[in-house]
Amino acid sequence: MTMGTKAHQRAAPRLYLVTPPIGNPADVADDLAYDLANGLADALNATDIAAVLLRLGAGDAAVQLERIKALRILIQSNGAALILDGHAALAAAAEADGAHLTGIDAFKAAAPTLKPARIAGCGGLATRHDAMLAGESGADYVMFGEPDTSGRRPSFDAVLDRVEWWTEIFALPCVAFAGNLGEVEQLARANAEFVAVGDDIWRNARTMVDAINFAEPVR
Repeated sequence: MTMGTKAHQRAAPRLYLVTPPIGNPADVADDLAYDLANGLADALNATDIAAVLLRLGAGDAAVQLERIKALRILIQSNGAALILDGHAALAAAAEADGAHLTGIDAFKAAAPTLKPARIAGCGGLATRHDAMLAGESGADYVMFGEPDTSGRRPSFDAVLDRVEWWTEIFALPCVAFAGNLGEVEQLARANAEFVAVGDDIWRNARTMVDAINFAEPVR
């Protein structure tokens, strides 16, 4: 990637699913709150999903690996990349496709353990400068608009502005996080390569998939 080079015409966007935090492995296949496994299966079978960001609850490495294993084959056998939310040190043992790091410092610390074999994505980018640093430091994508640990996120206008700025100038892919279905189309029209949807809007995955109809790429 060459920073500062205007992006060429971008392809139609693809979906990037973000799971709710996964707790006990025994609950993964029958989670009454989110119906996680069934929801994932519905979404993966219904449409083209580029990646699934797997968020993990607290636990030691052995517990985390068991949680990942419970969903890995389902995700990867459907052609989606399995991305861990943090936990870069587990990516190889878990046979994950990569990890998503939050904040430029976390990215710089963990990216060398992932690349070049695995995807290293970066989010939690508070400023345009941080986003450019992530690109210059070898990020495979940058993410804009995701909630922080308290569930707060920038205003939608701010997220849209950041996505439009990035896609106009840089060739590096970006993931735009949609807080609700109403935001998906606008983020897609802003030329984000990937639109992320979180647990608030994919609990009924088939309804979500039916509601999202990406148009042809914006010229």
